[in-house]
Amino acid sequence: MATHAAHTRNTGEQPRMRLDDHLPVDHRLNRVYRIGAGLIGAFLIVFGILGLIDHIGFFNTGGDTVTGLNTNGALSVLSICIGLLLLVGMVIGGNFASTLNMVLGVLFLLNGFLFLGLLDTSSNFLAFKIQNVFFSFIVGLLLMTFGMYGRVGSSLPHDNPYWRARHPEADEQEWRAHEVGTPPANRALRGTRDAHRPQTE
Repeated sequence: MATHAAHTRNTGEQPRMRLDDHLPVDHRLNRVYRIGAGLIGAFLIVFGILGLIDHIGFFNTGGDTVTGLNTNGALSVLSICIGLLLLVGMVIGGNFASTLNMVLGVLFLLNGFLFLGLLDTSSNFLAFKIQNVFFSFIVGLLLMTFGMYGRVGSSLPHDNPYWRARHPEADEQEWRAHEVGTPPANRALRGTRDAHRPQTE
């Protein structure tokens, strides 16, 4: 009786779920967040290192290019810092990597719009050209897609950790039923039949 009461009390509290507590390391969502952050982070680090190796001036606004993108020392250092941050997100994974991807994705998009307006001006301190603007838009959209995968949508499955975190009032039996593929109504009907079945002992 005491055990049953304690179980009921803990179930009623409905603590807010953390993604890291409910996703195994090899969960599909976790892999998406980590792969997305790792691939883009690695490219940004390589891009930044190649820019520094070429000894481009820190705020040089000339036509120095690396992997088809215009760059200078400031952009190279910034790329390395962002790339390292994404690699940290890849190592941590889970909710942190997802949120980090979304935040940096939005920042890349805003950066693209900002420097689109600064092209061919003296304020273009990162030496952006139109190809850099397109690259910033593409990376921003990719990062946002990686970060929002399985997290944002109107038709998330009920065993999704984000859906469960947003619906703490949902019956545990409901999402467990979705998890095993059995409709909740059938499970409830089965439980009613079991309750009325005569005991043999």
